[in-house]
Amino acid sequence: MKKIITIVGARPQFIKAATLSRQFQILGVEELIIHTGQHFDTNMSDVFFDEMEIPKPAYQLEIHNLTHGAMTGRMLEGIEEILIKEKPDGVVVYGDTNSTLAGALAAAKLHIPLIHIEAGLRSFNMAMPEEINRILTDRISNVLFCPTATAVNNLKREGFDNIPVRIIKNGDVMQDAAMYYAAKAEQKSDVLKQIGLSKFILATIHRQENTDSTENLKNIIDGLNEINRQTPVVVPIHPRTRNILAQLNIIPEFKLIDPVGYFDMIMLLKSCQLVITDSGGVQKEAFFFGKHCITLREQTEWVELVENGFNILVGSDSKKLKDAFEFFKTKKSDFSINLYGKGKAAEIAAKEIVRL
Repeated sequence: MKKIITIVGARPQFIKAATLSRQFQILGVEELIIHTGQHFDTNMSDVFFDEMEIPKPAYQLEIHNLTHGAMTGRMLEGIEEILIKEKPDGVVVYGDTNSTLAGALAAAKLHIPLIHIEAGLRSFNMAMPEEINRILTDRISNVLFCPTATAVNNLKREGFDNIPVRIIKNGDVMQDAAMYYAAKAEQKSDVLKQIGLSKFILATIHRQENTDSTENLKNIIDGLNEINRQTPVVVPIHPRTRNILAQLNIIPEFKLIDPVGYFDMIMLLKSCQLVITDSGGVQKEAFFFGKHCITLREQTEWVELVENGFNILVGSDSKKLKDAFEFFKTKKSDFSINLYGKGKAAEIAAKEIVRL
């Protein structure tokens, strides 16, 4: 039997890992999960393991609230210890967090096959910590599972054809999760009753480039306030961002709610008129549930959403935000196009991993 160690630490990784965990169970793979603790409060962490039916982590490192260097270093030390003890046949990392990079470095230096799910994504913005993490992880991985043709092409342009690595386009495991959990969300979530709105726009703001810049944050809030005068805006907001708004005396006129679990997020996505976000994952989730998206960033890894007219990039420009809102009020799109694998990504990845 194969023994695989999966490393997770942040909300999107819990969701991605759930899809592969189910496939590992079907194939008889022994999986041990290391939770680095990067997201540590109940709303942002434990609840996802319960909701996703993911096996409880075999190891909890509880590393958080540190600088990038300190966090990555302590994670690397903790993960390395576990890998030496467990001697897995492979290590799976997801996405582009500090947990991803720490797990990748630990596996590579111990010569354990490293598998990167969601490889090849590029924003081409080296100011983003995530961009550094994903580039370095790709370079030291043995197997790269790419969600899109764009991701595969990014790797080829970087010379990966000349590197001894397997590149496999398998689709996006986040679409697997969206399709699998949509029915469960109907039964388990009461978030729509809580917000009391039948028509609304869903917005999320969390990236440092937006929350740590007073100008960017003020522009975004101004734009959302103006949109809210036409259609109610609902924002699940992290306590840190809420505190920043209070400190800067920036007053949102729209509805702020506490961070939500995945099932609540699904229901908000399914029920909203439009999505406004600076999250990479939420851009795709909007598409999965047939919603147009306005992205509060200058670049996106999911260029196919922009190229096909599902997504508009506006940065923190309040005028561009309002113009995009007006444009999408009447836009009709065909969301049936197959951009992300139609729910088979985890199955393809798990079967390839078993063959390692």
